[in-house]
Amino acid sequence: MARVVVLDYGSGNLRSAERALERAGADVEVTADHAAALAADGLVVPGVGAFAACMAGLREAGGDEVIAQRLADSRPVLGICVGMQVLFERGVEHGVPTEGCGQWPGAVEALQARVLPHMGWNEVSAPADSALFAGIPAGTRFYFVHSFAARSWDRETGRPTWAEHGEPFLAAAEDGALMATQFHPEKSGEAGIALLRNWLETL
Repeated sequence: MARVVVLDYGSGNLRSAERALERAGADVEVTADHAAALAADGLVVPGVGAFAACMAGLREAGGDEVIAQRLADSRPVLGICVGMQVLFERGVEHGVPTEGCGQWPGAVEALQARVLPHMGWNEVSAPADSALFAGIPAGTRFYFVHSFAARSWDRETGRPTWAEHGEPFLAAAEDGALMATQFHPEKSGEAGIALLRNWLETL
C-alpha cells in the first residue's frame, strides 16, 4: 500500500482529499511535517481559494521547499486545484502578480468566460498515453470550481490535458514526477477515484 502525505499548509479540503485517497487504496497522513512529506511515496498538494493566499501559506509552512526537494529527487507530487496553479511561475489575480513555485513556466490568469466561476462538471481531452486517465472513457466528466487557470503549456515535454470554459485551459498535466489536476478528483465520484488510483499506481 502506497504511503501518501496530504500536505497541510492551511488550505482547505484536506479531509475530503484524505478520504478519496484512502478509497483509492492509499495509506494517507495529513500533516505539515517535512520529514513525513519527504519520506512518503507520494505527496498531494491541495489548494482552494486565492493563489496569493495559498502561496503565502505554502511558503510559511516551507511547502514550496518540500515540493522542490521531492522533485529534485524525482519523487512524485500531485497538485489539486490551486495546488496545481501554484506550481507555475506566477499567478495574476485582479492585475496583481504573485510568484509561484516555478516548477512549470507560465502564468495562471482569469478565464475569459461569460460565467465565472467555472463550477460544475466538465469533460476533458486527455492524451492517449496519459497515465492519470488510463482506462477512463473519453467524455468522462470531472468536477471543477475555479475562475483562474493556466491557458498554455509552455514545455516540449509532458502530457497536458485540456478542457474548455469560454476558452481552452489546462485541466491536468503530467510531467515526470510532477502531476496535477485543475479539477477536484476527490469531488468527482468514481471517475476521480479511478484517476487517483492511476496516480497511486505510478508511485
